Amino acid sequence: MSALKKYEFWFVVGSQDLYGEDVLKTVDQHSKIMVDEWNADPSIPCTLVFKPVMRNSDEIYKVITEANNAPRCAGIITWMHTFSPSKMWIRGFSVLQKPLLHINTQFNRDIPWESIDMDFMNLNQSAHGDREHGFILARMRIPQKVISGYWKDAGMRDRMAGWMRAAVGTFESRRLRVLRISDNMREVAVTDGDKVEAHIKFGWQVDHYGVGDIIRMVEAVTEKEIDAQMEQYAEVFDMATENLEAVRYQAREEVALRKFMEEEKFGAFHTNFQDLQQLRQLPGLAAQDLMRLGYGFAGEGDWKTAALCRIMKLMAADCTGGTAFMEDYTYNFDPECGMNMGAHMLEVCPSVAAERPKIKVVPLGIGDREDPARLTFKAKSGPAVLATIIDMGDRFRMIVNDVECQEQVHEMPNLPVAAVLWKPLPSLETSAEAWIYAGGAHHSVISYSLTAEELRDFAEIMDIEFIHIGRETEINELRKELTWNDLIWKLKK
Repeated sequence: MSALKKYEFWFVVGSQDLYGEDVLKTVDQHSKIMVDEWNADPSIPCTLVFKPVMRNSDEIYKVITEANNAPRCAGIITWMHTFSPSKMWIRGFSVLQKPLLHINTQFNRDIPWESIDMDFMNLNQSAHGDREHGFILARMRIPQKVISGYWKDAGMRDRMAGWMRAAVGTFESRRLRVLRISDNMREVAVTDGDKVEAHIKFGWQVDHYGVGDIIRMVEAVTEKEIDAQMEQYAEVFDMATENLEAVRYQAREEVALRKFMEEEKFGAFHTNFQDLQQLRQLPGLAAQDLMRLGYGFAGEGDWKTAALCRIMKLMAADCTGGTAFMEDYTYNFDPECGMNMGAHMLEVCPSVAAERPKIKVVPLGIGDREDPARLTFKAKSGPAVLATIIDMGDRFRMIVNDVECQEQVHEMPNLPVAAVLWKPLPSLETSAEAWIYAGGAHHSVISYSLTAEELRDFAEIMDIEFIHIGRETEINELRKELTWNDLIWKLKK
């Protein structure tokens, strides 16, 4: 069963009293069949909840206010089986607080040429009713996702599933708490930002704790707890070091961090190698394994990327592709296949590994502490996206680049890190120029599970700017888009 089945999406179908009870019963029957089939389809990650057909303003207002207050409801899906005059939706839409998907479909796929009559036409009027519905949403300037197509088609269901993931991301975003261990790295701009505005816009509660608070938790961890953590490591990783004491210290750090976050209800955290105080190692293996368990993470005090990592992991919670904190490191300017290699000092999530990760203990060369234990592995090949969120001062901007991760055929015996090699679209040069023009950070989140459309849906629900770099990107057009966006977002203020 999908890990996202706990999230509900209410299926609200519109009609009116004009057609009589027989038509309304048929609308309910059709709607129930659709909900049952969607819920039985493993490609639909969340739970559809059937709601009786809406016939008037009072019913619509009631169901929308109930959805607003329902603790498991992550969004509303509307469809006009018949014609549903849109004035009756104004009162309800005026209080709407949940993401909205408007599907334009039809219970029957084909026109029944031999038998079609006016009764059939009055019943199957989504070509009519959904346009009326779309008008009032546009008139009221209510954000919506529109998906048109036959409700049984795999392509339409895939797009519905993607939007559900985005809505789940916004649902979880609005209750996310991010643990800041120390501050962000000194003199670095892009990892900083307006935490109050992030709380207002995304719902992220970003709270600072001193390193001393973590040190006290680390020192309180027992040998029995460390032994249990070491057993967990043995189940999923290979030990490739004789320095077990260093590994045990990472286990100690992980136990402490997880306990702290569970007690304080944090979903994401960051560290900072410039402020370790009495910590003997920068958390490496500890951070990697916590990401494997679903926590968001970023290095060097980057709270925005830590939060985004958590949200993207939750959006893809039922997928096997993998989602990880990432940093751009070095280019391969091969004219036949330009590539970018991403990694980090220690902290790349093993969910993107193509092989069973190995635990190694190697000098770090930064942080001025003991040699830290970390996971090393080669990453999967396949399509993926890189995403980052930056603070533009007057708004947040999400930037997403489509990439094709490559098989790593070369060994790197002198670079003991987990690394991902990707070919950015449309090319290394164009992608890099576009990312830099857009102000993209050197930190990002890579996901083999999510798509640019799903992240665009998340950005639109959250009402933040979205920039997509993909196969069709052309630099001059992108620069125009950035210029126009500056003007538009200033007007929106």
